[in-house]
Amino acid sequence: MLDAPLNRNLSHSSFRLRCFPELQDRRWTLALLFFLCFLSVLLGNCALVYVIRRVARLHSPMYVLVCLLCVVDVLLASVILPNMLLNLLLDWSHISLAGCLIQMFSTHFLSSLESTLLLVMALDRYVAICKPLRYTDVMSSSALLKLLVFALLRSVSIMSALVVLAGSLWFCGSNVIQHCYCDHMALVRLACVSTQRNHAAGLAVIVCFVGVDIPVIFFSYVKIVQVVVRTAAASEERLKALHTCSTHLMVIVCFYLVGTITFLSGSLNIPIATGINTLMGVAYILIPATVNPIIYGVRTTEIRRGLQRMFKLRERKIASLTVSSGKRQTLRTSG
Repeated sequence: MLDAPLNRNLSHSSFRLRCFPELQDRRWTLALLFFLCFLSVLLGNCALVYVIRRVARLHSPMYVLVCLLCVVDVLLASVILPNMLLNLLLDWSHISLAGCLIQMFSTHFLSSLESTLLLVMALDRYVAICKPLRYTDVMSSSALLKLLVFALLRSVSIMSALVVLAGSLWFCGSNVIQHCYCDHMALVRLACVSTQRNHAAGLAVIVCFVGVDIPVIFFSYVKIVQVVVRTAAASEERLKALHTCSTHLMVIVCFYLVGTITFLSGSLNIPIATGINTLMGVAYILIPATVNPIIYGVRTTEIRRGLQRMFKLRERKIASLTVSSGKRQTLRTSG
């Protein structure tokens, strides 16, 4: 049975995750697609982190933030995708309430942390382009550390409150979560008590992150475009700055658009088909994690040059080793 019997004297301690039930006959195809997506997230983001670590010229605040964004993307995908694959392949769909709350906190904490990182990246570009003479003072190591501590504290405090409220609910009806992972509103819908506080908390999260972060990011990029158009004398410089901004905006739009629709549909009870809502909940996590290495690796000139420089150095090392080994072999033969 998928649904547990109704008993208002008991609260469920375990649940079942239903991941795309309408596509169960194609679950092997879904599992293959998600596995390939997971593999690309791991390989792409880890490769980008490796390049940024190895190339000294990329040890600036902007690329430190890109590196952190990659780490967050890998962790976020690792929180949901292994369980999704086990669910689709082996029908391992059971999860305890404690496990569900831990997954919920991890997912929403990392998503909110990514939102704050995107905000800090926008502010970094604003200072770099609009206040270039003050960049080293404003975006110093201590300032960057303070911003990262703020990001952690904001995400931990808000998401902890959200999860504690969800964990205090009484679940006495169905124990089937209509989602691929423990999403906040997907679990709250199963409660058999009032969930007004949970809906209010969900809206507060949207206001704290989407309502604050998006206007600040939008204002930063509007100012950047104004400064670039007004001051960039050479068309090449103007195009380079606009290219950098467009790269960041692609990631931001991809992350916030789908994420906002997903959160609002749950908090405001907007009628969206379960399958579509589940797909959006997975997409707003996986799409940015998949495309970030492409956008920052392929479209960013400095990272692309760093990668090329690494390959050239490796080719030179291999060539020098080949030559030296050939010389040693020649000496042994002559000797």
